[in-house]
Amino acid sequence: MQDSAQNYIDGRWTDAASGRTFETRNPADPTDLLAEMPASTAEDVDAAVQAARDAYTDWRSTPAPARGKILKRSGDLLAERKTDIARTMTREMGKPFFETKGDVQEAIDTAYYTASETRRLFGATVPSELPNKMNMTIRRPLGVCGIITAWNFPVAVPSWKIYPALAAGNTVVFKPSEDAPVSGRLFIETLLDAGLPAGVLNVVHGADAAGTALVEHTDVDAIGFTGSYEVGTTIAETCGRLNTPVSLEMGGKNPMIVMDDADLDLALDGAIWGAYGTTGQRCTATSRLICHEAVHDDFVAMIRDEAETLVLGDGNEEATDVGPLINDAAVDTVHRYVQTGTDEGATLQMGGAPAEVDGLGGHFYEPTLFTDVTPDMTIAQEEIFGPVLAVFEVSSYEEAVEVANDTQFGLSSSIYTRDVNRSFQAMHDLEAGITYVNGPTIGAEAHMPFGGVKDTGNGQRDGGYAAFEFWTEPKTVYIDYSGRLQKAQMDSVDE
Repeated sequence: MQDSAQNYIDGRWTDAASGRTFETRNPADPTDLLAEMPASTAEDVDAAVQAARDAYTDWRSTPAPARGKILKRSGDLLAERKTDIARTMTREMGKPFFETKGDVQEAIDTAYYTASETRRLFGATVPSELPNKMNMTIRRPLGVCGIITAWNFPVAVPSWKIYPALAAGNTVVFKPSEDAPVSGRLFIETLLDAGLPAGVLNVVHGADAAGTALVEHTDVDAIGFTGSYEVGTTIAETCGRLNTPVSLEMGGKNPMIVMDDADLDLALDGAIWGAYGTTGQRCTATSRLICHEAVHDDFVAMIRDEAETLVLGDGNEEATDVGPLINDAAVDTVHRYVQTGTDEGATLQMGGAPAEVDGLGGHFYEPTLFTDVTPDMTIAQEEIFGPVLAVFEVSSYEEAVEVANDTQFGLSSSIYTRDVNRSFQAMHDLEAGITYVNGPTIGAEAHMPFGGVKDTGNGQRDGGYAAFEFWTEPKTVYIDYSGRLQKAQMDSVDE
C-alpha cells in the first residue's frame, strides 16, 4: 500500500490536480480514519484516458494468453493477501470479515476464470455461399473502457469488469466508489504488482465530478457501471447521446417465495442470510418474502426469533453477524422507508430503529421485519438497501409469482419448494436475470452470467463468457481464394 493515497495514471502515483482530498472512515467507528483520498476532476480523468489511449495499441497487440498470465498472477497475489485485504475492506465498508473474505475470493475465482478464457476468445467459422471462399468472425477489443463500481463489493464487482476488459485487450480507467476507495486500490495493486504495463490500468478517485467526466469523455469507447438505478439511468442517457456502449447493473427488489411444501428450516437460513447479510446492502438482497398462507404465521415467527439473536457490531469482531450501514445518510434513508411502511399500514414485527452498539458510534440499524405488506406499498416497490424484510401472504403459486413480478426491477429471485415441477415452472415464470431454487437470492459464481432484466439493467451481463460479449465486438472476415471476382448469385424470381 502506498504511504499516501493517490491516483494511478500512466504508471505513476499522483495527487489530484485540484490538490483537494476526501476522507474514508470506518462506518462502525467513524473516529477511525483510513485515508485521505484525491478528489479528482475532469483534468485527472483526461490524463488517465490519454494514458489508456497511448497504451492501447501495444496492449491489444499482446497475445491474449500473455495477458492472461498477468491476470492469473493477480489472482495469486489476491490469494496471498486475502486476509489483509478483507480486514481493510471490513474496516472501510463495514460488512463482517467472513463476508469480505468471500468478496476477495470471488475476485480470485474471477481472475483464474478470466485468465483461462484468454485461450478461448472464440469466433466462428461458417460456410460461404460461394466456392473457394471462407467466412469467419473474430473478437476485437473496444478500446479505452471506463469502469465505475459501487462500494458494497469493492473488490469482487470491479474484478467482474476489469479482468475481462483487460483480457480482451482493452485498456481501463477505473473509478472506485468514494465510499470504499482504499479497498479498490488494494485490488488494483495486485494487477500492477503482477506486471501490468504502464497506462493499461489507470485509477482516478473521487465522487460525482470524476464519474461524470469519465462518462462524458469523448475518447472513452465503453462504460461499465454498477450502482443505483438513478445514477445508472443518467449514465445511460449520456452514453446514448454519445453513442458509447454501456453495461448497467443497477437496483433490485428481490423476492423469495416460500411455498407450503418448503423445508422451513432451510428457508429460514436463506431468508436470514438473504435479508440481513451485508446489512441488506446488496443489489441481490432478499427484500421481499412471499409466503404461502399455510406456512406464513409459523415462518414469520421463526424469522423473528432467529433475527433477534443477530449480533450487531464491528465486522472485524468474530461475534458480529451484522455490520453497520455505510454512512449516516443510509441510516436516514432506511429509517424513512420504515416510517413510510408503518404509515402505509404494514405491521412492524421487529426492529424499525437506528441501533447503538456499546463502544462504537457507528451507523447501525436494527434488523427489521414487516408483515401485512401489499404490492402497492412503497416498501414493496422501492429498493431500501438496508436490513428490512417485507413479508407478503399469498394463497397459491400463481399469486406468489404475480406478486414477485410486480416490480420495476428484475435482478434475482428465489423459490423454496420440494415440487420439482413447480421449480422448473418458476424458472420460466419469474421475471429476473437470476433464479435460485431452494437457496436465497444472493450469491454468484465467477463462470456464470450476472445481471437482470427490466430496470435492473440494459441487457448486458457481468460474469462468465457473457462479460466478453460486452467487452469485445465481433468482426466479420471474408477470405476469397478463388483467384477471381465472385459475385453473389441472386435467386431468380418469376414475374
